[in-house]
Amino acid sequence: MNLQVDSKACNQKVLAYITAYEDYPAVNNCVEALNNQSFSVTKILIIDNSSSQPVFISNDDKVIIQKHPENIGISGGLNIAFKFAIEKNYDFIWTFDQDSIPQKDCLEKLLKEYKIKLNTNYPIGIIAPVSIDTRTNKIIQGATFIKDHFTGCQHLSKNHAYECDAPITSGSLIPTTVAKKNPLPDIDLFIDGIDMDYGLRLKQNGYHNLIVPKAILEHKFGNPIKVKFFQQESFIQVYSALRHYYICRNHTYLSTRHAKGFYKLTGCLRRLKYMIHSIYLILLYETEQKLLKVWACFKGTIDGFQGNLGKNWY
Repeated sequence: MNLQVDSKACNQKVLAYITAYEDYPAVNNCVEALNNQSFSVTKILIIDNSSSQPVFISNDDKVIIQKHPENIGISGGLNIAFKFAIEKNYDFIWTFDQDSIPQKDCLEKLLKEYKIKLNTNYPIGIIAPVSIDTRTNKIIQGATFIKDHFTGCQHLSKNHAYECDAPITSGSLIPTTVAKKNPLPDIDLFIDGIDMDYGLRLKQNGYHNLIVPKAILEHKFGNPIKVKFFQQESFIQVYSALRHYYICRNHTYLSTRHAKGFYKLTGCLRRLKYMIHSIYLILLYETEQKLLKVWACFKGTIDGFQGNLGKNWY
């Protein structure tokens, strides 16, 4: 059966949301891709955390821009967007990082899969596309929590939707009925791990989070560089000190809080191992602010163990 989703027939209101930070050309490209969807989004809400390169979108009555130069982070923006979608009675919120380009039929295919599952009494928390970084030609995996840590969810199929604990934020489509019934994304995580925590909590509350392989999102993940180690080439991510801090802190906090019993201990050991590995890569491959980045990894890990959350990096 050829299931078609027509925006007028279904009368579904979709709020697209973008977190913006100091890269208005990327935001413009994302907005253009959203405006070109085969299933039309109703409005586009942008939370602009920029102070030096504010977002400017001209002659587009679909776009709403809220400026937060104090930088409320990804989690702060998502909280505003979720509340906006609920208060304005949208049916879905479709969340994005600024450096993402959904293919023209991405939303249409997500809604088709949602409608199929809805008819089979299958409660969906998040439904998301396959994300591909065209710079490395690699799939950006969602996350699965195993005993004491989050790991990448293996890409299982080219044709059929499959489950993971937590799709990445960018491209995730969430019914507002789900947003109403569950706690909002944790605002204290600020800029990293928000998607892992939110997705896993939805799963624990009985929802299914799906990846739809036929829906495609082009997404720039971090700042990959190609390195060679013992004649073998691979990609590693280069992050700012600030990002190293929040990755180490939030992943340490989430892993050790979601782990149970004995696995809390193994989770602690795993996070210490990650910190040491990150410091090794920083010293071996990075060229700027090495000592600051090493300190960020150490401080982030300790703060994660202690549960010192919020906007703590200075």
